Amino acid sequence: MSVKRKAVVLIADGLGDRLAPALGNRTPLEAAATPALDRLAAEGVVGLMDPIKPGVVAGSDTAHLSILGMDPYAVYTGRGPFEAAGIGMEVRGGDVAFRVNFSTVDDDLVVTDRRAGRISSGTDQLARALNGMDLGDGVTAFFKESVAHRGALVLRGQGLGAAVTDVDPHATGEKVWTAVGSDPASEKTARAVNTFVRRSFEVLSAHPINQERIRQGLNPANIALPRGIGVAPDVAPFDEAWHVKSACLVETGLIRGIGIYLAMDIIDVPGANGGLDSDVMATAQAIVDALADHDFVLCNIKGPDVAGHDGQAEAKAKMIERIDSAVAHIYAHIEPDVSLLFTGDHATPCEVGDHTGDPVPVVIWGPSLVPDAVTTFSERAATAGGLGRIRGVDVMPIMTNLMGVQHKFGA
Repeated sequence: MSVKRKAVVLIADGLGDRLAPALGNRTPLEAAATPALDRLAAEGVVGLMDPIKPGVVAGSDTAHLSILGMDPYAVYTGRGPFEAAGIGMEVRGGDVAFRVNFSTVDDDLVVTDRRAGRISSGTDQLARALNGMDLGDGVTAFFKESVAHRGALVLRGQGLGAAVTDVDPHATGEKVWTAVGSDPASEKTARAVNTFVRRSFEVLSAHPINQERIRQGLNPANIALPRGIGVAPDVAPFDEAWHVKSACLVETGLIRGIGIYLAMDIIDVPGANGGLDSDVMATAQAIVDALADHDFVLCNIKGPDVAGHDGQAEAKAKMIERIDSAVAHIYAHIEPDVSLLFTGDHATPCEVGDHTGDPVPVVIWGPSLVPDAVTTFSERAATAGGLGRIRGVDVMPIMTNLMGVQHKFGA
């Protein structure tokens, strides 16, 4: 079936929130000035979305898989392979992969900063000091830095398993955990992980980059903590599954990795760095440009999630206002036959500082859509929207219906 219309799915990472005392018991969306999103709401259809299903705390990886039409319970093997692929690492059959945080620990391996002060420079040198490490048992560690405090680890060797517990305690004030495997192959992986973590502390603590950070009063990135173990997922090419020609605009290695595994065209945007200072207007123009030779464009903007994790409600509202300006640019420059869906991949409430299972607001704008009565875009306003409450996995059927590329179900 030939493509009749085009579509954009724009995801503001961690968009959803709860009432914030710092904002007068409003959410960041309610506190932000969002004329473009309000216009989409007034001209389109609004609702709430559970990225996976009600109450499930979604990661960005599982949420994106769901939004892109897959059952994450069936295809998800862990975040590590996506992170690794997204920064150009090869994950072969038999490898196990992890996402990694450069973190700060004390001499007793108690975590004092999970993100090492959000280190922004020198991580390439730290990564080189860890890459190629021989972990014994015929296992080699391949390590590469990503954005800021993030990186990826690939373990390669014979007979590795992936049923391994975390070493990252996911909280400050706790000692680094010891990885444990649940079967002989996974026990081999666990031994390699524990060796890697211990040696990363030894190597990074003595590294000149960290010695200089200490002299400057900054938290050293003195340990590498793997998490999100997984093996290469088996997923169908996105374009074949949905009868589209797709592009994926990326700010982070994770979303790039998902796009790579789904065989989407990857488009890098200069200045789109995944932070609160990301060039969202460049991203907006890149979306418009991508529509020239693609009929489906996926884009994720990371900033709201960063502010949510850091508990910065005002910064999150300001980031949403910047995204609103980007939406205005897209609105003004796309052809009239393009449908646009705007939502978040999960909630990251500033009062919590982490993902929650709250639903997120969603708006769909497009040609000939019958609008509902909602005229503003926020969590509270969305409860009255005509779209009702959908799941992430409902997004692609809705959008391909609007695009006119969906095959009829039945006679």
